[in-house]
Amino acid sequence: MLEINNLHVHYGGIHALQGISLDVPDGKIIALLGSNGAGKSTTLRTISGIVKPDEGEVVFNGENILGLKSFEVLRKGIAMVPEGRKVFRNLTVFENIEMGAYIRNDKKEIEEDIQDLFRLFPRLEERKKQSAGTLSGGEQQMLALARALISRPKLIMIDEPSLGLAPVLSQSVLRKLKELNESEGQTILLIEQNARAALSISDYAYILETGSIVLQGNANDLIRDDSVRKSYLGVH
Repeated sequence: MLEINNLHVHYGGIHALQGISLDVPDGKIIALLGSNGAGKSTTLRTISGIVKPDEGEVVFNGENILGLKSFEVLRKGIAMVPEGRKVFRNLTVFENIEMGAYIRNDKKEIEEDIQDLFRLFPRLEERKKQSAGTLSGGEQQMLALARALISRPKLIMIDEPSLGLAPVLSQSVLRKLKELNESEGQTILLIEQNARAALSISDYAYILETGSIVLQGNANDLIRDDSVRKSYLGVH
């Protein structure tokens, strides 16, 4: 579905991405792991059209989408849930979800999709008339995810969904992602600070260090790899 080939990005004198290549197959969960500053968020921001690369390709369903604006990338079927949730705090839960459907004009189907999302996230239905700013961190993360899903993306990219959440809430968010993948076939590209949790729900993973991919493989293999366990999972 998504192919990244030899992607280079500079921020001034910093070579943030140094020729990375990766694949995101249809219907899979792919994890991007690594420490802060490794280039994970830059990768997602480049795919979504926010950052312009110096070199390389981003091919989505056979089309090179580099150079497209963010809203054009969304229309192609790639939605992004940014780090920090970033909901519209003064709008209600329902209005936030509606905002995610701005590229659609099929009103009846949008209404049906919102009801489907409320079945997936029942807590959001309970709070649909509340201002988003009054929600807990976990609820805001669910709302940010629902707002992205209402656009009917073929690929959803999620940046640090458990950041700042209590362990129980972060596990709940990641379970929802796995449920989406298994029940709906949703393709997901995931950045997650908790490497063990990310590997537990992913099919394949890439590990970045200072702008380069240093390791990749099936998630089940990586979680048993001694070097990964010592460097990223805190197991010695």
